[in-house]
Amino acid sequence: MIPPPVVVAVLVILLVALLLVCVRIVPEYQRAIVFRLGRLRGPLGPGLVFLLPGLDKLVRVDLRVVTLTIPPQEVITRDNVTARVNAVVLFRVVDPVSSVMEVENHAVATSQIAQTSLRSVVGRADLDTLLAHRADLNEDLTFSLARQTKPWGVEAQVVEIKDVEIPEMMQRAMAREAEAERERRAKVISAHGELQASQELRDAAATLSESPASLQLRYLQTLLELGADQNSTVVFPLPMDIVGPLLNAFGGSRGAGPATSPSPLSSSPPADQIPTTDKGE
Repeated sequence: MIPPPVVVAVLVILLVALLLVCVRIVPEYQRAIVFRLGRLRGPLGPGLVFLLPGLDKLVRVDLRVVTLTIPPQEVITRDNVTARVNAVVLFRVVDPVSSVMEVENHAVATSQIAQTSLRSVVGRADLDTLLAHRADLNEDLTFSLARQTKPWGVEAQVVEIKDVEIPEMMQRAMAREAEAERERRAKVISAHGELQASQELRDAAATLSESPASLQLRYLQTLLELGADQNSTVVFPLPMDIVGPLLNAFGGSRGAGPATSPSPLSSSPPADQIPTTDKGE
């Protein structure tokens, strides 16, 4: 006969084993989808969930945000440029029942749909849009992915393009284009500067022409600046309105004076008056 203490111990062990088999602990960030004889019992948890061994099947669904990296995809843009684009997707399950009942594996399905959406959206944009307006493409990707995963109980929160790789030849062409654009802007800025300087010089000339004394002071200031450099040669320009009257006065004095004597070269007699010698005599 088995002693009563041994029977009690065996019963306790069996009870503990039954509890371990029948009881599941579901964390706060998970939900338990239980099927009893193939029929859905609904999401259970968090906390303790009691199962019937052999009759119930438990499927755990994580409600936290999942980070999914999309591998690099070969994409041809609208302007026929080949690029390799990768992205990152952040999604979470908002309906545990739909994520189990509507799709076999919601994570794999979301990854495949994200890759297809990435190729589709990037293929409709040109290279400049892909490089300069990436935020708009991210919004289009998020909207497209969220629309397709909503029936699965999956919410796509963020889709971000991480990196864009273009051929090396295209990179060199873009570098040359950027350099030419910078040179064009530099020339335009220089031309605008010359135009503004000419306008300022015109205004300054108009102001100086109203006061001749100010023009003389400007000349004296220029001489002072030249003398400060200890130069041996000083080039001092004179305006024509000052030199013109002097030249006219000098020319008039020459015209009023006595006639000039002929040049020594012109004092020789004409050719027909030069005596000739006959060789026969």
